Amino acid sequence: MIKPLSLVAVLGMALSACQPAIPDSGRGAGFDDFQAEQAQRDAALAASTQGALPAPSAVTATALSAPDDGSAAATAAETARVLDATRPGGLGNDATTNSGVAPINASPANAAPPVLNSDGISQENNFDAVAGERTIEGDAARIAANRAQYRVVEPEALPDRIDAGPNIVSYALQTKHSVGTTIYTRRGLNKERKYTRACAEYSHPDQAQIAFLSAGGPERDRAGMDPDGDGYACDWDPSPYRRAIKG
Repeated sequence: MIKPLSLVAVLGMALSACQPAIPDSGRGAGFDDFQAEQAQRDAALAASTQGALPAPSAVTATALSAPDDGSAAATAAETARVLDATRPGGLGNDATTNSGVAPINASPANAAPPVLNSDGISQENNFDAVAGERTIEGDAARIAANRAQYRVVEPEALPDRIDAGPNIVSYALQTKHSVGTTIYTRRGLNKERKYTRACAEYSHPDQAQIAFLSAGGPERDRAGMDPDGDGYACDWDPSPYRRAIKG
């Protein structure tokens, strides 16, 4: 009795029937003939190019001349001649232009270039190389000219110091009391207002202290710069100067 095929088997057979046949991966028919034909073409190409290029000695050194008739052929010929003449080793070149760089006509006013050796290194420090360009007399003249430009400045005495006002450093060292200690009596009204207005005129407390001492301070304070009577105007503090002396 024949068993019925399952659904999976039927579907597998159907899919395998639809797939295209995979060709053989071998060389196949005609591959050997292709190799033979390729070898023949390579041999024919080598034979056709053999001896086509002229030897270097066969190239003429005479520049090509183009007809001066204004035609397209004349223009093309002239262009080819110019390009060939500027190419290294081209026609019409001599030993000085074979580098492919156009010659430069330097101005006679330009300074002479430094002496270089075969490696392109300056030989200015080589006595033998520059002996023909410089002389002992010329070097002596240059040294003398350089010495003539020097100027020796003799030391001079320091100028005397001109005191522009009271010395606040000396004042700070002479006093011993701290800021805020009342030493002098201050009388008057609106002390705070006068203090603010007077101190606003100075950008630094040192300037205010100098002006305060110049106006009769610390005993007198007509401008109201020292309302607490400690002898220090506008928040000036003598402590930094005292610490500097002590080290």
